[in-house]
Amino acid sequence: MQASSSLAASQPCLPQHLYLELSASLRGDIYVRGTTNFDNYSKVFNGDIKITSLAVVCPSDVQSISRVILFCRKHALSLSVKAGGYGTAGWAVCGDIIMDLVRFNQIEIEPPTASGGFTSIRDMPPAGSKGKDRADPLVTNRDWTGGHRRGNARQYASSLASQRVEDFLHPDGETSPRSRRPVGAISPVTPFPFASRAAVPQVLQGFPVSNMRGPAPGNNTTMTPVRPTSPTASRGSRVSHPTRGISTAFISAPSPPVSRPEPSSVIDADPFGYLEEGFGNERPTIPSTSRLAQSIPNSLFASPTFLDSSQNILTYATPIHSRAFITFGAGMRQKDIDQFSAANPLEAFSLSGGRGAVPYYVPFAAHPVGSAVMLLGGFGFLGRLHGLSVDNLVEAEVVLADGRIVIASEREHPDLWWALRGAGSAFGIVTRYKAIAYPVPVVFAGNLIYRFHRATAPSLVRHFRDCIKGAPRELYANVLLTAGPAGQDSLVVIQMCYIGPKIKGNEFLQAISSWDGERCLLNEVDEKSFLHQQDSVAQVLRGKAGNKWFIRSALISSLPDDIINKTVMQFAETPAGCTWLFELAGGAITNANGSCLPKSQRSAAFNVTALHQWDIDFEDPRCVTSAEEWIFGTLAPVTIGGPLPSVSVSLNNNSEVAQSYYQFLGRQEPPSRVIACFGENWARLAQVKKTYDPANFFKNSLWPLNDKGELVLPHEHEPEHIRF
Repeated sequence: MQASSSLAASQPCLPQHLYLELSASLRGDIYVRGTTNFDNYSKVFNGDIKITSLAVVCPSDVQSISRVILFCRKHALSLSVKAGGYGTAGWAVCGDIIMDLVRFNQIEIEPPTASGGFTSIRDMPPAGSKGKDRADPLVTNRDWTGGHRRGNARQYASSLASQRVEDFLHPDGETSPRSRRPVGAISPVTPFPFASRAAVPQVLQGFPVSNMRGPAPGNNTTMTPVRPTSPTASRGSRVSHPTRGISTAFISAPSPPVSRPEPSSVIDADPFGYLEEGFGNERPTIPSTSRLAQSIPNSLFASPTFLDSSQNILTYATPIHSRAFITFGAGMRQKDIDQFSAANPLEAFSLSGGRGAVPYYVPFAAHPVGSAVMLLGGFGFLGRLHGLSVDNLVEAEVVLADGRIVIASEREHPDLWWALRGAGSAFGIVTRYKAIAYPVPVVFAGNLIYRFHRATAPSLVRHFRDCIKGAPRELYANVLLTAGPAGQDSLVVIQMCYIGPKIKGNEFLQAISSWDGERCLLNEVDEKSFLHQQDSVAQVLRGKAGNKWFIRSALISSLPDDIINKTVMQFAETPAGCTWLFELAGGAITNANGSCLPKSQRSAAFNVTALHQWDIDFEDPRCVTSAEEWIFGTLAPVTIGGPLPSVSVSLNNNSEVAQSYYQFLGRQEPPSRVIACFGENWARLAQVKKTYDPANFFKNSLWPLNDKGELVLPHEHEPEHIRF
């Protein structure tokens, strides 16, 4: 593919004759280099990626994707794909041509058939068809960018998460880390915490309804004022100090409805302006499309505020179906899909004797990630109960390297199906997914937040480890250490999510919260909707578009005391912007089901991740070395193979990244680490690659080999980094 490199170097944009040839066959839009729309569509959250692509194409139907592939092969141009998200290393935007699947935004839910089956994707109207979806015209000069960018900003706000955590992190309603107070300080004039909430109807079929984003104060909810800590060092310097700070989340308005933004001719003057929006700047909600929801008395289901309640009828409803099936396009982000699920529940039995409804959710990682989580792992709050995202994929529409369009499933193209679920981005372009969704009426979930002290943190982590030994599959739990600006408090955060009501999950909260080595700054664990819980990680981890990012991860077999002690001591010396995570694995994840992810990786006791972000102008080698020393040094005695491939999020346009939680394969990964992800399945995976993509057309992915089967070093495999 040397021709593509020379062409990219010699041409500032796509040559006119190639533009005309491509536009003649493409249904969709082309944005060439040098235009505002190109800049918007080619940006990713990692500010350290240098974009050298010639153009971005946004096809509207699967046939156009096939034609773009054939066009690139004809002219020796490399192709990279943005499908809602993936590419920490920049793979999603490092091709000569970037393909953005943003227009593939259809979504449907269906209950199982009488036999437990589903409608095949091939029997559903395709994207851009004249069935349920109107076909888009051929290439035009329409500007989709303004609405799309504003939609992205709302998609990745974490405002659906706990108001208690929001008030805790931002006691004065401020979202700027430069102006906020030390964590835990409570403003005497700040309402606590629901004073400004709008009222909703109070009765539904005999059950009380409250309007809460998070739990109301109760027996499990405590908030303790913390004396401000005086700064001892500036950002970028490091002194030995028992406590450090935590950068605050950027909170903007709630997410928009389930459909993607309409075309707009307006481009925001400040593409990052939404970062300054506060929690209360809420945008109007859109009614549910579910006829069932709309048929409930008073149409309460038509408003997401009803679904937000922790005491609504969903808590008391019994699902009719043990599963449902959701079909969605590759342009849908996970949060789009979760919002659709919340607004389109399926019928259930109500304890009141009337009609009830329960939302069904696909097992995803926590917000925000793109649809490619269905191909590369996907471990989230439902993972221990229902498995990884890849385990719940039942069918996919795929465009192959030779332009063929196929349906992959357990019965069709079984080798491709096996490879897609774990390494899919290296084998084709998936345009539509059909996945299993499970009923989740309510979760008992939230955060317990403590101040980080190197003297007491080991005891807390050990206590957490001991409390979750033998936990049921319904319980998800993690503990993370997160550091902010020097001189302010760093935190230890325990997150738990019991898939079920409080009466069943409270015993685990009681056990975890019994630790008395430090005062708990905030305990906001309570019943809430699953949609709200999905935003909780984003709210705590706080990410920012344009920062540098570095991620390392491992799967470990155990968490012995000496590893905990060394981890805490090392973390105390990390720079600002570092988060280290221990995440309970096991449960349904251990159930090998015929994907390319090996059983050895599935048997891990914990997933461990270092998530580092720092300002684009800040230089400190410890931002990289501290993560690698921890993962490759401290954890080496208990490490199992490589990490889950998972999905490395890259958000379209100027979206804030509120979390990069599930980015397990990062940039500058040696080939051995990638190969270790697949363990004993690597040889077979390489053979399937030769069958479906012998020329390595989909090289802009995690695949560590070239078209000759030789190992490719990271600096040859990834785009140029601006400063790395």
